[in-house]
Amino acid sequence: MTRTPTPLPPTLATDQVIAVVRAPHIPDAAALCAALAEGGVRHVEFTFTTPDVTSHIGRAASQGFEVGVGTVLRASQAEQAAAAGARFLVTPGCRPQVAEAAHRLGLPVVLGALTPTEVADAVDLGAAAVKIFPAAAFGPGYLRDLHGPYPGIPLVASGGINAANAAAYLNHGALAVCAGTEVVPPDAIAAGDWTELTRRARAFTTALAHSRHP
Repeated sequence: MTRTPTPLPPTLATDQVIAVVRAPHIPDAAALCAALAEGGVRHVEFTFTTPDVTSHIGRAASQGFEVGVGTVLRASQAEQAAAAGARFLVTPGCRPQVAEAAHRLGLPVVLGALTPTEVADAVDLGAAAVKIFPAAAFGPGYLRDLHGPYPGIPLVASGGINAANAAAYLNHGALAVCAGTEVVPPDAIAAGDWTELTRRARAFTTALAHSRHP
């Protein structure tokens, strides 16, 4: 039996970019989100690989930013993220206990997958979208191929995405792409160089806009 998914924030389908923040030190999560938003990236995924991540989520969410949390492996982490104010959850692979917790908490979950079987499993578990990871190992055409048997499944491309190739994934059917260190390098975050993050976010979204098919 397929579980009905909780929908993702509708703005994601418009913006089509999630900045994935992996950094050992974040001096001000709200300022980080504000800098990215100024550059056109309004959706930010903090991760459980970051120390004290729930505090960062709470600070950003309290300022009204659309933040989620990734690398969610256990139901307890989903519960912590929800309590902190996360608006969506992301996993690196199919995690049934996370999907169950997300359903119970009323949060959308983007479940990680790679193979066609894993995509089907993620859909049955109630994924709002399926994260294809590592996307760059297979290329944009792989998403087009997946949409053959799964034409209505929202796919998010993650892993090895940059300004030069992001549009190709969107043009081959991705709902959104995940932007990593090209947009949010850990050293710039640690330094609180928000101007640099805005510049990087704007460069990424500008390249995306110029490369998209009409």
